[in-house]
Amino acid sequence: MSYLEAVILGLVQGIFMFVPVSSTAHLVVTQHLMIAQGSDMPTPESPAMILFDLIVHVGTLVSIAIVFRKSLSSLLRRTWGESLAWAGRSATGPGPFMRLFAMGLLTVLVTGVLGLILKGLFEKVFAAPHILVITLTITAVLLFITDRLPRRPLGIKAIGPRMAILIGLAQTAALIPGISRSGITIIAGLFAGLKRRWAAEYSFLVAIPTILAASLLQGIEVFRGDGIDGVGAGPMLVGFIVAAISGTYALKLVLALLYKAQLKVFSVYLILLAMVIGFGVLDGII
Repeated sequence: MSYLEAVILGLVQGIFMFVPVSSTAHLVVTQHLMIAQGSDMPTPESPAMILFDLIVHVGTLVSIAIVFRKSLSSLLRRTWGESLAWAGRSATGPGPFMRLFAMGLLTVLVTGVLGLILKGLFEKVFAAPHILVITLTITAVLLFITDRLPRRPLGIKAIGPRMAILIGLAQTAALIPGISRSGITIIAGLFAGLKRRWAAEYSFLVAIPTILAASLLQGIEVFRGDGIDGVGAGPMLVGFIVAAISGTYALKLVLALLYKAQLKVFSVYLILLAMVIGFGVLDGII
């Protein structure tokens, strides 16, 4: 992989990670296009390329940390304080931030367990880009529906085990290219009754441990096998940095549109992209 290819893929990840149109789908299509144009990078379903995808996903976690730094700092600080109070018996039970932290871990656990069970199936999908017609259309329809939902009544404290599991299941589905992780988890939160702000914040905060864990597991698998041959550490670092910078701006844009219930804009784009793939415009390329 060249450094220019790493920059392009980092931009694709940074822009589309938070825009609810599936960054993985766009990475897969972009990689197939590059290979068709003569690139000698590994195929999208190869362990090294999947690791690259996860590394640029980790880059966008930096974007989350920047945009949600106040919420993240408050959650960690207050969870730690409540834990100390509970351990010192100055509190009768877990506080609200401890419960929220625990629900986040439950969401990640559901995703992790199901992701490991279905890992082989999901990796095969990376080699079959035409499945994107179905998954992109599903995401488009769901985004359009969420804009038409009435005002949601529930705050962040309403997140309990059932809602945490539901969002964990949605996040598992996002392992399939074409299903946007941010989109499907926000959608799940909205359907469960969460206000738009809290559906977004919960979605992006649980992304941090989820993506870090997936990257660690994939990294172990790659280095036990053939390593990162065909990609290289330098391009991975460049992709990481570019994704972090571009992702920060993309996240701010998505939040502005989400709060105004304007995600239907992305529904139109997804339908058009699904039609391009479905009518064979890219046949012979992907």
